[in-house]
Amino acid sequence: MRREMHETVPGDEIYGPGTFIDKTPLPVPEDARRVFELLALGTPGFTKDKAAWNTVQFEGRPDPMIPGPIKAPVVAAALHGMAGLVANELLELRDGKPVTENNVKVDTDHAGIWLGSVFTTYINGSDLMALGASKKMDNLFEQDFEHGFGKGISSRATAIYQTKDPRVWYQLHGSLDANTALRTMGINPDVTFDTPQGYYDYIQGHVRQWSPDELEMHNVRHGLCGSICYSPEGWRKTEFGKRLAEHPLVNVSQETYTSPTPPVPLSLPSADRRPLAGVKVLEMVRIIAGPQCGCMLASYGADVIRVNCSRLADLNVLQLTLNAGKRTIDLDIANSSDMSRLFELVSEADIFLQGFRPGTLDRKGLGLKNMLEIAAKRNKGMIYIDENCYGPNGPFHERPGWQQIGDAASGSSYVMGRSQGYKEGKSVLPPLPISDMITGLVGALAGMIALRERAVKGGSYKVTSSLVAADTIALEKEVGLYPPEVVKETNERCGFKEITPDQYVSEVLVNVVLGWKKGLPGYLDEDSSLMTTFEEGPWGRQTLLKPVVRLGVEEATPKWTSPPVPHCYHDRGISWL
Repeated sequence: MRREMHETVPGDEIYGPGTFIDKTPLPVPEDARRVFELLALGTPGFTKDKAAWNTVQFEGRPDPMIPGPIKAPVVAAALHGMAGLVANELLELRDGKPVTENNVKVDTDHAGIWLGSVFTTYINGSDLMALGASKKMDNLFEQDFEHGFGKGISSRATAIYQTKDPRVWYQLHGSLDANTALRTMGINPDVTFDTPQGYYDYIQGHVRQWSPDELEMHNVRHGLCGSICYSPEGWRKTEFGKRLAEHPLVNVSQETYTSPTPPVPLSLPSADRRPLAGVKVLEMVRIIAGPQCGCMLASYGADVIRVNCSRLADLNVLQLTLNAGKRTIDLDIANSSDMSRLFELVSEADIFLQGFRPGTLDRKGLGLKNMLEIAAKRNKGMIYIDENCYGPNGPFHERPGWQQIGDAASGSSYVMGRSQGYKEGKSVLPPLPISDMITGLVGALAGMIALRERAVKGGSYKVTSSLVAADTIALEKEVGLYPPEVVKETNERCGFKEITPDQYVSEVLVNVVLGWKKGLPGYLDEDSSLMTTFEEGPWGRQTLLKPVVRLGVEEATPKWTSPPVPHCYHDRGISWL
């Protein structure tokens, strides 16, 4: 099958150093097919059989659908297509025969909306916008996991600020304890203002007294989040960028230095025909990227038990979508009896998924080497999925990071700022939690590849999925950026508003969802074909965006068989299914 040629031209004058613009943009489904083949070719362990590639079909509207020039929906659709193909490989291994209907379908509009799916749910007929406007959102949560996060000055502790060098902007991040981070900088967290803009201006007055390098050293010294808003070229020239570039986006490695373990056949439950039915996943994560990885694995049939600690902060709203198909329990790794229970679950798990800062769980006996020892003792390989910010190694490997840090470091925030017409390094967030969602998707895809390898070769495997890598892939020359005229047309069609440096992720995301309701009428409605509804759940009747991939065998197509539940919902004595 002939593919359209794709050419890019340097975009330095438009989007900044190290950027590349499509000479002739392709329709989105065609572009997704092209990027799928690009990623398939560059992913170790992924089939290079062109006949297998051609079983993946992309469909959807031809036009881009998010603000800015970054092709996140195209990349997301391509990766979902890869996951669907690996799912069919798992079905063939499990069933011992070829899948007769082995086609994979991906709707590129669905893949784009999926990037913002944490804000597309309905509760008892009301979407999140209506719940927020009516002040009913807080009433949904019996337990407040935010512990005051996002109120007062902390609402602007995470934002992009101009430094002493007016050409360099910096992504501050208060994490889930903004007051502590602010105090280390000499900023009074107890001040009060009438508007969020007042808090932003107050913090900006302090940040402008710091050089970019002073901010970097300060955050390293105190173990805090933050990043210079690099241009794509600026990031690639750093030692950190060079080290990350040595690794593929979908990063799976067999841990051969441990005692060998035999192949583990995929189980064949009598009722559930989904590819991962019978696979046990223990999830220790927070916020979006890690939970999204587990959410995807659950949709493909895995039994996912999510471990939270009720004394640790998290974002309440994310429970509504990212706990779909899971069971959740409350365990505190600072408590010896809870640790004993945790190790009981680990002893039977096929996949251990963790999203804590590198090294944190190692000190509790839950690191990679600990898991490999458990695997060796039980003579059954383990798959260790590590979701982090900066990748498998390098000088920044152990630094904490969030979506916004990945956006700033990679050059995504810089490119988005230039696409808004800003100059001199003024940067803004990408329109969606792209790096979070892509990181989760990559982790799930890599985990499925590792399961396939374990079923054939045996052994244990490590997966690393990083936020910065999830961003940098869309800035590569071979992927390309949309030219300004395409960005302008998309903004006009959907009525997207300007993105500014002071905004938080949720504020930008609301703007995009409202734009979709104008530019994609009906797609986000409760009765849309892209939605699925649970009539009864902890929050009542709930509607969610369906998983993106459709397999040729309907019974095997990804879906959740149980609705989302709150954190720490189930009894800690639950057992694997």
